[in-house]
Amino acid sequence: MAVDRLSLEIPDRAITVLVGPSGCGKTTTLRMINRMVEPSEGSILLDGRDIRQQPVNTLRRSMGYVIQNAGLFQHRTILDNIATVPRLLGWGKQKARARAAELMERVGLDTALAKRYPYQLSGGQQQRVGVARALAADPPVLLMDEPFSAVDPVVRKGLQDELLRIQDELGKTIVFVTHDIDEAIKLGTKVAVLRTGGRLAQFAPPAELLSAPADSFVEDFLGADRGIRRLSFFPSAGLELQTAPIVAIDADAARLASRAPAAPFLLVTDLDGRPLGWSEPDRLTAGAIDPGRLLDFGRPFVPGTDSLRTALDGAVLSPTGWAVAVDGEGRAVGVVSQQVIGEAIRAAHSGVAEREDAEAGR
Repeated sequence: MAVDRLSLEIPDRAITVLVGPSGCGKTTTLRMINRMVEPSEGSILLDGRDIRQQPVNTLRRSMGYVIQNAGLFQHRTILDNIATVPRLLGWGKQKARARAAELMERVGLDTALAKRYPYQLSGGQQQRVGVARALAADPPVLLMDEPFSAVDPVVRKGLQDELLRIQDELGKTIVFVTHDIDEAIKLGTKVAVLRTGGRLAQFAPPAELLSAPADSFVEDFLGADRGIRRLSFFPSAGLELQTAPIVAIDADAARLASRAPAAPFLLVTDLDGRPLGWSEPDRLTAGAIDPGRLLDFGRPFVPGTDSLRTALDGAVLSPTGWAVAVDGEGRAVGVVSQQVIGEAIRAAHSGVAEREDAEAGR
């Protein structure tokens, strides 16, 4: 049995992610929602109405559907691919193409690509076309079956960020299937973990899933690093940043040396304040700075925007053990050590425990 006695309520205007091992019924569940697979028993309600009470074609046209590799029509231009469903609904060609052009911009596609064909686009661009096509008739429900799994990690992250941006603007009811727990945690308002055999193991917001797995199966599926993943829900805004170890590159080595504080490493920036790398202080005082000899500053984070997980990642990746904080323009605003980040993590955990105790005592 692909799906066995599955019962859950998908929240409106939110992203619900179905995740689990291969063969657990994720795609079958998604296909039952638009009746590509008919359930053998039970019912599926949409706004309180059984989906079998309306013609199947009408139901499917009321839902956007995005799959791996986009599933585009190779003989149609990008514009006409996106306009497919509006045209099926009886829209005029001009109106449908105008809507398609609008959606190209919304999903981050250059409108100069409108007259090209799918084979002329990269994998990431094709997936964006798939999302635009699914949104073309402004459906209230969007079904997405592992839409980003066939692209490389960099493109995948960009597509995930784009989906979150679009969702923030449009507020669709999205059901998203993936086998990647990191993707589920990042995108999901709520996450449904399915066992092999189509049984529901746990249905909860990502933070709750990571902090309180329902059983050993869920805990094992989340992986040994679920504690690190949980840090994604702790903000970095409260980190105490230091600015003294930051010095701007300057041809006048004497002036630079006079500004250098007593620290094992200094973060060197360009004259606009953008980080270039770390250096030992004595190397700076010896003469002109060679940017090629600076140590990599790792992955910077944006305080208040990025999480403690991102800040910790930056500190771990840095050869100095310090993370670099930057503003929205990429200018260095401070540095923070692994020790300070660790203290912030402990404080965040304590705050969560106190809130949980307070709620339990009500």
